[in-house]
Amino acid sequence: MVKKTDILDVISRKLAPFILLFGFYVISYGHLSPGGGFQGGVVLASGIILLLLCQDPVKINRLFPTDRFSMAEVVSFAILIILGLGGIATTGYFLSLLFGRGSIYVFILNLVIGIKVGAGIGLICFYLFREE
Repeated sequence: MVKKTDILDVISRKLAPFILLFGFYVISYGHLSPGGGFQGGVVLASGIILLLLCQDPVKINRLFPTDRFSMAEVVSFAILIILGLGGIATTGYFLSLLFGRGSIYVFILNLVIGIKVGAGIGLICFYLFREE
């Protein structure tokens, strides 16, 4: 295991909020530019991984409880299924555009997918880096 130094502590605490903010930016503007839910979710998870690697695991578990990650993943998956079934009900195709092109539907879809991916990968890494 890598020894955690003061430099890693300070840099990770200063850099992680910007990585998380950039992840939300990629999710938010994914329908207008390259990127989207999956890419933004992975960036969110990478900010969490940086904190897990460089900070005290007990402090990170208090900051990001795993039960909240589990709940975010389950709720976002349920919303994704509901949106997909809504597309089947209206157009006959899973995840089809319910409200037409240029609607808020694509933004909501990117947001839900980003939360699902970020919470899922973050949760996996929490369990991988867990010390027992």
